[in-house]
Amino acid sequence: MPDMFYSRAYETYAALDSSKFTNDTALAGGKIYYDRMPVAGTVARGELAMFPLAMDKLGDSTNYAASKSIANPLPALSAVDYLEAARLYLVNCGICHGEKLDGNGPLFKGGDGPFKAAPKNLIADPVVSKMPDGQMFYSVTYGKGNMGSYASQLSTRQRWMIVHYIKEKQAVANQPAAKPPADSAKTATTK
Repeated sequence: MPDMFYSRAYETYAALDSSKFTNDTALAGGKIYYDRMPVAGTVARGELAMFPLAMDKLGDSTNYAASKSIANPLPALSAVDYLEAARLYLVNCGICHGEKLDGNGPLFKGGDGPFKAAPKNLIADPVVSKMPDGQMFYSVTYGKGNMGSYASQLSTRQRWMIVHYIKEKQAVANQPAAKPPADSAKTATTK
């Protein structure tokens, strides 16, 4: 605060008085007093801590590779959280990756949609189906290939929820088919 002795009430939407708060270093004598941004590393109340890895520079994949070791900080989804994760997936991811996570969303439509590049099949693609949680989160946070970042649309918690949702769907889809039970009537007549 520029004047700690005489406290003034500041109106939220009032125009900034450059003599008090300014980004203009010339008016502030070469110093920036207040840039209206939270302190670096600040975590919003009720939010998870930020992802510990920064986005890789072009041509570098060091942090992308390192993200494999980061575990999902959320516990398994409750029924309510699962429904919310499913909703978030459909709103943000399903448009490209499809409702069934098969890479056939409305923007692709088997190549007939407006987006001609096929999105990843989150179930059948061998790379994505074995991708660790942290690396999937990195891809959603910073973008990967043709997919852009969703960090501005989804909170950290929501992104981790979607990763859980995708992993649960992959686990169900990739379970080996159960053997059908032996028909007891057929075995009884053959004896």
